[in-house]
Amino acid sequence: MKTTIKFSKLISLGVVMSGALLSNLSLAQETVTMSLASWLPPTHVQNSIVIPTWSKWIEEATQGRVKVHVEYGMGHPKTMFDLVEDNVVNASWSFHGFVPGRFKLTQIVEQPLLGVTPEAASVAHWRVNEKYFKNSNEFEGLVLAALFTHGPGQIQLDAPISSLSELKDKKIRIGGGVQAEIAKRMGVTVVAASATKVYEMMQQKVIDGAFLPISEQKSLRLNEVARNVVMLPGGMYLGSFSMFINPEFLSQLSARDRAAIMSVSGEKLSAMAGRAWEQGDREGYEKSVAAGVNIIEVGQNQQMAEQFRTLTVGMDQAWYNSVAKRTDDAEGALAELREIARGYTQ
Repeated sequence: MKTTIKFSKLISLGVVMSGALLSNLSLAQETVTMSLASWLPPTHVQNSIVIPTWSKWIEEATQGRVKVHVEYGMGHPKTMFDLVEDNVVNASWSFHGFVPGRFKLTQIVEQPLLGVTPEAASVAHWRVNEKYFKNSNEFEGLVLAALFTHGPGQIQLDAPISSLSELKDKKIRIGGGVQAEIAKRMGVTVVAASATKVYEMMQQKVIDGAFLPISEQKSLRLNEVARNVVMLPGGMYLGSFSMFINPEFLSQLSARDRAAIMSVSGEKLSAMAGRAWEQGDREGYEKSVAAGVNIIEVGQNQQMAEQFRTLTVGMDQAWYNSVAKRTDDAEGALAELREIARGYTQ
């Protein structure tokens, strides 16, 4: 009798343990890892704020069924689009200006003198893209998760200037997009390179400066090599970026998890990314001031401000012409983007 009782207890215990094991295996099988390639330093706001926040949102929205794993060192940022299209990684983000032949419509948000925060610009860009450009082929092979901008692009130099005309023939790093047109109009010698190369290039005197937001005074330690920053009112331009996912990866998820991921993407993710880059600008400005960097406020130099306004004349029309084959209402889209961005409140 005692043996029977012990045996039945063992059977019961075995059933419980087997059930627990099967349950754990089931949970393990249900957990999917989304690999995400990133290319700026881990300390940059994109990697310290934007991606971790999105990752947390995804995990919460899918109740832990999807987790994000960040991969570094996957190559030049221009290759991120191809890596995700080929499903080498499941998701990534990048700067559109690195692939100029592919991305032209995204330059809508980069046009000079928008004069708004990155959050306002990012939200406006997402809404206008959804309304006017959603069916364009610029993101073919990708599922668009966010559109956002960095803060206003400024001129970071090794030596001070008192006039924009002094930039002529200086070797300036640019990242592409609208920056290229501005650089052409300024008469600078263009050096195309990733932002991650700027510190080394300036340290070695390969370039005289770079077009970058002031956030990089901190995140890329440019306060050590770019000891002069020309800050134009509202910046010269805004750099446009996107976050994107491989469609095949998404198709392998359940419908509820696909919906959950997209519910924490789109405008919500775009706004959060813009806010983070704006925070990066504040921290970069504070870092540059603390480091004794010479900040040239163009708002206090009417001649330089007027020089910039003059050199941007006609840039709207140039963009309209460049995208005429991709949209039939570029003018309406840009007007609406400016209206949304300048009227945006958090």
